[in-house]
Amino acid sequence: MSRPNRPRYAARLNAFKQVSPGSDVRDWIAAAGQVGGLGAADLNFPDHFAVHGADRMGEFLEDAALVLNGVAMRYYTDPGFKLGAFTHPDAAVRQAAIDVTKQGIDTCARMGGKTVTLWMGQDGFDYAFQMDYGQAWDRTVAAIADVCAHDPNIDIAIEYKPNEPRAFALMPDIGTTLLACREVGATNLGVTLDFAHVLYADEMPAHSAALIGRHSRMIGLHLNDGYGKRDDGLMVGSVHAIQTVELLVAMLRMGQTDVIYFDTFPDMGGLNPIEEARTNVAVTDRLMAVAEGLVEDVGLAQATDRQDAAAAHWIVARALYGS
Repeated sequence: MSRPNRPRYAARLNAFKQVSPGSDVRDWIAAAGQVGGLGAADLNFPDHFAVHGADRMGEFLEDAALVLNGVAMRYYTDPGFKLGAFTHPDAAVRQAAIDVTKQGIDTCARMGGKTVTLWMGQDGFDYAFQMDYGQAWDRTVAAIADVCAHDPNIDIAIEYKPNEPRAFALMPDIGTTLLACREVGATNLGVTLDFAHVLYADEMPAHSAALIGRHSRMIGLHLNDGYGKRDDGLMVGSVHAIQTVELLVAMLRMGQTDVIYFDTFPDMGGLNPIEEARTNVAVTDRLMAVAEGLVEDVGLAQATDRQDAAAAHWIVARALYGS
């Protein structure tokens, strides 16, 4: 069993579906509680609440010694949102998306959570001349402003991704996401940075984090890994260990590392989800310890200041792998 985690870790509950055939969200929460290093969970809305209400879900979390970190909106599970949620051409459908988001916010608040995450993968386009881009942008900014105003005590985080399920997302990268945050202008709006999404967007994670710290607020951090060709959802540090450490150093300097969410996909490769989550906890603890040692490293700061990649790499490599 891993030592107590720092910061508190959460995991993707759908990863635990394969623990037993015919299981439901109650079983997935119980399995997450067996990991031994998780302190929190995120719930998808509305699909995780299809059978059990907020009070029962809270009891399941308590039984597993977990607290609710936040709620992730999942519009794509509703066929009615195939053409978009906030960008749908039908005003009634757009309003339905706003209404269900407000329900998610209310549920999050009732359960003691603090964050509602918007992954707007269905808000995009597949063909030229399919969408009026300016109109779609205006509708999305207005919708986000509406849901932010619903409960100023709940943080709203935009989780960007270049594409999937649509060929092009309306907010595919850090630049457009920060532009939206600026246009909305709500104090409870910020960004959830997903490591694999950032790679997929051809960005450097620590660079994206620095831009968030400069222009908005980092509300959520999803750790995973991948090869940058798609949303692989691999275990933390399995491909980009040094880039992960650089991101953690950036996060420590920003002072925004209270919860790290493991958005990994053991179910895609047939891995045991409990053991996979334990590995994420152990590796992240190790990488966090390395990052903590590098935050105030004078030699690294000097090497970075003069853009000496060889010296910086050697310092980080010694910290990671030993001398």
